Amino acid sequence: MSLRVLICDERTLVSDGLRTLLEGETDVQVIGGTGSGAEAIVLAREGRPDVLLTGLRLQDMTGGEFLRRLREGGAELCPPVVVYALGEITDSMVDLVRAGANGVLAEDASKAELLIAVRAVASGHAMLGPPVARRMLDWLRSSDDPVGVPYPAVANNLTGREREILLLTARGLSADEIAGRLFISVATVRTHLYRLRCKLQLKDRAQLVTFAYQTGLARSVDSRFGCPPAGGLPAPSGGV
Repeated sequence: MSLRVLICDERTLVSDGLRTLLEGETDVQVIGGTGSGAEAIVLAREGRPDVLLTGLRLQDMTGGEFLRRLREGGAELCPPVVVYALGEITDSMVDLVRAGANGVLAEDASKAELLIAVRAVASGHAMLGPPVARRMLDWLRSSDDPVGVPYPAVANNLTGREREILLLTARGLSADEIAGRLFISVATVRTHLYRLRCKLQLKDRAQLVTFAYQTGLARSVDSRFGCPPAGGLPAPSGGV
């Protein structure tokens, strides 16, 4: 069964190029395209695509506003969203993740990265392209603007195992890699990740990573567990 994709970008050349790339795959069907955020919301609710692929350049609203309005109708009417963007990670980029972006790619991402992202978010995973993940982690580590939840308050709500798994997730390890590191099953890791999202009221892996670094929790746990300094952490793999 084909993955049904809706494209939203005001630049016709970009949207046409994406359509050509995607329609070359036997398991992907592009069901429409528009440069208007308002029209894309209507098309998403009526057409029920498996994935919505969008740039930040829309005719009538910002990318963050688009995502927030898209989700106003409820999760059941909102498809997974992959955003592609060019440039350095800023507050506005992190806001996109908070607003509900399931995947973020660099605008110059390869066809392979694009297809991986589309298939990953359609399967319920989060996806950060490698350059985006690297820049986002660097930005979060240097940011002095925490989300407002002090470390002690957060720590009181999390078990020791949950803090371990949050740290390893923030360092970019997949569920399989975390299971191997902690000598537990992948199912157990996924259960802990689910509980973390519920406790912290976060939607996905990308938001967990953002939360961990912006609260300083990851840095605090790094020091407690004797992990290498932030600058020595590996780039995340991007998948769940």
